[in-house]
Amino acid sequence: MRTALAGVIAGIFAVSSPSLAQAPGEPSAVADEGCQRDCLIGHVRAHMEALAARDIARLPLAPGAVFTENNVAITPGTGLWRTATEVDTNGLEVADQTTGHAAWFGSIRENGVPAFYAVRIHVSGGRIDEAESVIHRRTGLPAPFGDWQNMAHFAEFNEVLPAAERRPRERMLAIADAYFDTVELNDGLVFAPFSEDCSRLENGISTTAPVPGAQQSAANIASGCRAQFELGLYRINKRIRRHLPLVDVERGVVVGAGFFDHANEWDRYLLTNGREMRTALKWPNSISLLEAFRIRNGAIQRIEATFTYVPYFMHNPLWGPDTAAMTHLADPAACPSACLDSMARGATRAMVGNNWRSLGWGDGVGYAENSVGIRVGEGIWAGVSAVDDAPLVVADAATGKAVWIGRIEEHGQAAWAAFTTHADGAAVGGIDALIRRREYGAPFADPAATAAPDFAVLPARQRTSREDMLSGAARFFAAFTTGAAPEGIAPACRWHVNGQDMGDCKAPFAGPLRAIEQVRERTLLAADEARGLAVFRLFEDFAATDGAGYPRTLQVVVVVRFEAGEVGGVRAFTSELPYGMRPIGQR
Repeated sequence: MRTALAGVIAGIFAVSSPSLAQAPGEPSAVADEGCQRDCLIGHVRAHMEALAARDIARLPLAPGAVFTENNVAITPGTGLWRTATEVDTNGLEVADQTTGHAAWFGSIRENGVPAFYAVRIHVSGGRIDEAESVIHRRTGLPAPFGDWQNMAHFAEFNEVLPAAERRPRERMLAIADAYFDTVELNDGLVFAPFSEDCSRLENGISTTAPVPGAQQSAANIASGCRAQFELGLYRINKRIRRHLPLVDVERGVVVGAGFFDHANEWDRYLLTNGREMRTALKWPNSISLLEAFRIRNGAIQRIEATFTYVPYFMHNPLWGPDTAAMTHLADPAACPSACLDSMARGATRAMVGNNWRSLGWGDGVGYAENSVGIRVGEGIWAGVSAVDDAPLVVADAATGKAVWIGRIEEHGQAAWAAFTTHADGAAVGGIDALIRRREYGAPFADPAATAAPDFAVLPARQRTSREDMLSGAARFFAAFTTGAAPEGIAPACRWHVNGQDMGDCKAPFAGPLRAIEQVRERTLLAADEARGLAVFRLFEDFAATDGAGYPRTLQVVVVVRFEAGEVGGVRAFTSELPYGMRPIGQR
């Protein structure tokens, strides 16, 4: 009896004994010290050597390893891994043996063309399970692009600090956070401590030392780190989203990843000394970065960053939440085509003056700009000054969507826009906005001097059934990567991209379209038999494996015009995205 009771009591205690726990996000309460600093540096060097060789098989990868390029998760071995031709041999290397992170900053060549590059890796159990990279290429966008051949990294990042000049990990993180707090809404308040000789290197350019001939650069307006922030030079930073994964206490190094969100809700602002500044871009954008800080005696002494432009409010799948997709079923009885047409026009007009509260919104509204989900009232809502008064609108009760295509103006600068409005009953359930600006270059025709496409109602004998339009469009898109034009294209068909006439519709199949790796996520937005219009959204991936250009993805809204069963015209509007980027909810 006593033995049996003892067994029961033992069983009770065994069942009720509390489970063991460790710090949130960590696999064990004991740090993995199997890979110290030299080991981590070895892994990041191996990463760069494998990248130069375009051979992902050289790396010890953990099962399910996640690689990102400019915040898009890619299959390891794709993207830059198929276009890199050379990497620097003198990159800046840093590591954190406590958390297993290492990072590299420098430049690379891609299909022979220089670009600035930074990567942060994480090593667990002797294998790389994360690689987060930022690639900055020379484009038409106004970002620094330095002399990569003569770039000299700050030697201080490799120097071990005397014990008296070090600060604990927690203080170092607080100092790096204070830097980002200072940059956010920069209005002259300085929260971070800076040394008198503080210097910053961004994409190979010193942005704290004056540059001859560059009178509008930050360094020529104010020298040094603190002085620039006291002037409020970086007031355009509405929000700084960041993650600080790497700290090396002995060398005083912190590495952060993040986004600077430039809302550009205004295009002029005053410095604290009264000088007026104008924004370089007139539209909302974000820069994505990896940034290293060297902290000595509790003050920021050196900064090195690699950053590039990405769509406004983009997130990183490794440390930032993604946006869920919102879907609404079409209800032709609640909102027929005329209702959808009116809804799309009204929603676009409401963008002028950020008058979003005037609209009737449904439940669980979705809103995206260039495939990134954000709040209604942000993004272009805060900067649109005018919209086209004669747009193309295609409404379709069967899909519950209407597409508005035309010109918008952001602080007076014209851009092309394609807005897809989704109905939720008779209310607005969501808007998917594609905007193409002139800074991304050709193909592009000035929207201020180019009318939106105007398609008249066709005579009955020239119309094509909805079913035949959809099957004809399927054949048309399937031929994009074949190198040969499909049957069913009218001799007079013309192809326009972002308003620019690209010529005969058959010609691109043997030329530009051959560079497309794949066409994916093609979705019918709206069809109109009376005008012979079928409007689609799709994504085009360009791998750049032919030795030219760089990997990129285009989000496309394309209007295919059918006349008597043939494709009689194509009007496409494109937005450039980081390579491999996917629609909302499909990251």
